[in-house]
Amino acid sequence: MNTDPKAPERLYELVYRVLRDHLEADELPEGLVLLEGPIAEFFGTSRAPVQKALQMLNEEQRILRFEGRGYVVSKTGGNTVPIRMDIRQSGLTLPGDIDEAMKSRSSWQRIYGRIEREVATAAAFGRYRIHEARLASLFQVSRTVARDVLGRLHERGLVQKSSSSRWIAGPLTAAAMKEMYEIRKLLEPAALASAAPHLDRAVLTNMRDHMLTLELDHTNLTPELLHQFDRFLHVECLMKIDNKRMTSIIRQNQLPLATAQTFQQYLGLADESATLSEHRLVLELLIKESVDAAAAALVAHLESAQKRTLARLKVFSVVPAPQFSPFLVKTR
Repeated sequence: MNTDPKAPERLYELVYRVLRDHLEADELPEGLVLLEGPIAEFFGTSRAPVQKALQMLNEEQRILRFEGRGYVVSKTGGNTVPIRMDIRQSGLTLPGDIDEAMKSRSSWQRIYGRIEREVATAAAFGRYRIHEARLASLFQVSRTVARDVLGRLHERGLVQKSSSSRWIAGPLTAAAMKEMYEIRKLLEPAALASAAPHLDRAVLTNMRDHMLTLELDHTNLTPELLHQFDRFLHVECLMKIDNKRMTSIIRQNQLPLATAQTFQQYLGLADESATLSEHRLVLELLIKESVDAAAAALVAHLESAQKRTLARLKVFSVVPAPQFSPFLVKTR
């Protein structure tokens, strides 16, 4: 979980805390079936943070896997009779401080994607200062929400704090990119090996099949799908490990993932057959439980990705900068 006392709690941490507190206080009935969908609707969030929170509670044996879908509340760990009821009538409530925090997180989630794309794009064109007040005004959110967004961008290595405590994006240089790839080649294969036992083979197989289909026919291949594949392999799979310091460092070196979409937007969608093939090979080996081979394949993929990225960065240097939103101010 988040170990930085100054950082805002992540959504899954908020969901986990509420459910844990209710379980510890015996406020949820024995046998209550907990499903991701209804809980996500109750919290006003997506299923992903709920899934993570339920997995954590299951690992702590606060809830048990249910023979059907989801989990079941069981204080005894024995044969509990499942109770299916509306989660809103189960005794689950949302404390005031959590309610406000959830609203804040929902606000930053709503605007995060657009801001991330624009910041990553700007970084490729030079050094930009991020004007926090303008960002908040432009997206009609509070300064607190704006800071939440910037904090998330900082976690992923997309922005930095200057010596005068101003938020800065870029410049994206070849030297910086090489450093990030060196870190990724050291950490990501080790993280993948640690995460392998926790990966769902059905999910891996579905993603592998999707990649194979697009390899054979690129007609439906889009930058968004490529980004989805990147995030699945380099983020979702790797975040399954328990070493939170390692996951934090991995997240801080994800600028190459964010800038890949920028390159595709301004340089066009190049032949991505190699990228798809490299991703698919890693998944194939994970499905076969050849973990060491999968880690080695990931190293090979990152080495190839580094070469492709540096080549695109060189071409990108002659592309004129577009007009960015007013919250991005070009600096020297």
